[in-house]
Amino acid sequence: MGLDMYAFRVKAEDVIDDFNVRDDSMGRKEPLEELAYWRKHHDLHGWMERLYRAKGGDKESFNCVPLRLTKTDLDLLEHDVLNNTLPETQGFFFGTNPPDEYSREQDMAFIMKAKIAIANGAAVYYDSWW
Repeated sequence: MGLDMYAFRVKAEDVIDDFNVRDDSMGRKEPLEELAYWRKHHDLHGWMERLYRAKGGDKESFNCVPLRLTKTDLDLLEHDVLNNTLPETQGFFFGTNPPDEYSREQDMAFIMKAKIAIANGAAVYYDSWW
């Protein structure tokens, strides 16, 4: 068990709001494509939780909560990744992996994929499970 993190794109018409995506007839979310998967990248998760709270997210636990990412959000994330300013984040299931060059490369690859998806008319969401 631990922190598993995902980013995925959905059709724009499946967007409900910043925290909800339309379900299919079986009650499952309808991702078109997984854009990224991270395991125990706790500082990135902390960054996403801050964004969730800034957008008005109010669930006590930021777990299994989709979060829509806009181009502006991705620009801010890119800045923080490049400047190594993701917030230090801890959690029981989060692990203790410090950011390194590999995680920055993964993050930047995700940001580029996400920006392309948005430019092509899709929406991008982050989600996690721990």
